[in-house]
Amino acid sequence: MEAQKVIKLTGADIYQRETLILSGVDLEVEEGEFIYVIGKVGTGKTSLIKTLNAELPLTEGNATVLGFDLKGIKSRETAQLRRKIGVVFQDFRLLTDRNVEANLAFVLKATGWEQKDAIKKRVIEVLGIVGMVDKADKMPHELSGGEQQRIVIARAILNEPDLLLADEPTGNLDPETSEEILDLFIRLNERGKTVLMATHDYAVIAKKSARTLVCVDGKLSDSAKIKEEIKFESLLEENN
Repeated sequence: MEAQKVIKLTGADIYQRETLILSGVDLEVEEGEFIYVIGKVGTGKTSLIKTLNAELPLTEGNATVLGFDLKGIKSRETAQLRRKIGVVFQDFRLLTDRNVEANLAFVLKATGWEQKDAIKKRVIEVLGIVGMVDKADKMPHELSGGEQQRIVIARAILNEPDLLLADEPTGNLDPETSEEILDLFIRLNERGKTVLMATHDYAVIAKKSARTLVCVDGKLSDSAKIKEEIKFESLLEENN
C-alpha cells in the first residue's frame, strides 16, 4: 500500500512579504518520514515552514498539506489545518504569566476542549511523553532552555497532530541538551509522527541520518540529488 503524501508542493514559490525566497519548489513528503531542512540563515528554511503552516500565503504554484490546498486557503480551513500540525519554534513563545500546566491548558481550551478533567488528563499525558510531569507547576522563567523546549514540544503534540514542523528547535541549546531534544523528536517519529525539522545544527544531523533538503541559491534541493550531480560533474571532469 502506497504511503500517504503528507506534503506535496509543485512549482511553489515561497515569498517573505514581496521578496521571493525559494522558487519552483517541488517536494513530496510521505507519512512517517523524518526530514531535515538545512541551509544558511536567510535561505528560506523558516519561510518554508511558515508556508506549510499557512502562516505565509502561497500565491504561485500548488501545495497541499494533509489534504488541505494551501492556495487561497480560507481562515476556517487554516484553523482546521493547524489542529493537524504541531509547530516547534526556536524562541519557545510560552506565556510568561502562567505556569506550565496553564500554558498547555490554554492551548487545549483555545482548540475546543471544555472538560476540565479531560484537559488536565491530556496535559499530564503530554508532559509524561516529554519527561516534564514534575515541572507542571513551574513558571517558564524557572525552567532551563532545554526544559522550556520540551514544554514547547508538549504543546505541539497536545492535539495529536499528524505532522510536526520544527524551526531550529536546538538553535539556543547546548550540545548535550540538543541531543536530548533530537532524541525526543526521534521517539515521536517512531510513534508515527511525520517530522520536518529546519536546522543548521550539523552535530544533530550527524547523530540521526535522514533525508535532507538543502536551501541554497533560492532553491530547495534534495541533498541526495545534489550529491549525485556533484558526482556526475566530477566524472565528466575526469573524462575531459
